Amino acid sequence: MLLRGVHAGCGRTLGALLRAQAAAWQMPRQRRAGGEAGGRQRCYRLGHRQLVRLRGRDTGAFLQGLVTNDVEEVVSGSREALYCHLLNLQGRTMFDAILYRLLESQEEPTILVECDATLLDDVQKHLKIYKIRRKVDISLCPDLSVWAVLPPEHSAETSSDIEANGKNVLVCTQDPRTDAMGWRLVLSKAVSPLDIVPGSHLGDIQEYHSHRYKIGIAEGVKDLPSGEAIPLESNLVYMNGISFTKGCYIGQELTARTHYTGVIRKRLMPIQLDSPMPPGKVPEKAQIVTESGKLAGRFRSYEGDVGLAMIRLAYANEPLHVLTAGDVRVRLRASMPTWWPKGEKNQ
Repeated sequence: MLLRGVHAGCGRTLGALLRAQAAAWQMPRQRRAGGEAGGRQRCYRLGHRQLVRLRGRDTGAFLQGLVTNDVEEVVSGSREALYCHLLNLQGRTMFDAILYRLLESQEEPTILVECDATLLDDVQKHLKIYKIRRKVDISLCPDLSVWAVLPPEHSAETSSDIEANGKNVLVCTQDPRTDAMGWRLVLSKAVSPLDIVPGSHLGDIQEYHSHRYKIGIAEGVKDLPSGEAIPLESNLVYMNGISFTKGCYIGQELTARTHYTGVIRKRLMPIQLDSPMPPGKVPEKAQIVTESGKLAGRFRSYEGDVGLAMIRLAYANEPLHVLTAGDVRVRLRASMPTWWPKGEKNQ
């Protein structure tokens, strides 16, 4: 497949950009042997994420009425990627998405919508319902794959610069949710990220999920149950996923009211279990209780000994337990991610 619309950002070198990012995180600088996996970029194929392509002159206006963020920023090219949610009429999250602009035509913008693979048909159906007479073509992208690139776990060293290989990259951008999530790549399935990021290695997808759970990043329907999750409780503001100055969009009323009243009593938070749990050991939406038995929240998802849970902020600093299969109590601890806005940590 001939990749058109190569991302302009790849004119810069990914190696240099990753070095700048690592410096911004102020990670301790430890030199490691070049052949050691711990000192290289880690590339993860995100099979649980798929893409929908929107193309046409009305693409921007169409999406502007459907998503929580200001689509004009990505359509105009002022931002390379945009995180957002698509809501139902009651203001609950239906889908989480990342939007990427392909620089193919100014007259007919092309946007790739990254979404949960298990909801791909639902996303496509949702878009077509609201398309009406707008000049927008909606199609799937079975020939493309989404990759995440995370920096070395224990080192600020990065791989060599990338110059010539940029021609093989369709999208190359920082994850718009937080710097701690590294980079997003969209490639043809015929292209390996190891050819794009020299010196990198392929990582196990479970490592990727553990990483985002540790830092409190929700992704997909397991973390954000469709039709149930409330955007602001899911930290949409913290993840740069909403605009309160754009025009109207579906589900806006509840989100705006919650924002302007300033009352958020629960948040999706990273949790650490006392010991790793095998898959399925903790039931979906399991109760989380305090030492005295008060309901403190609901479990969402996990990988080993880390996960996400909706926690009542009043109990966030207390010793907590989750009720596993058989009503066995397992101790856990909720934490405030370091990337949350400093002024919000104690609220």
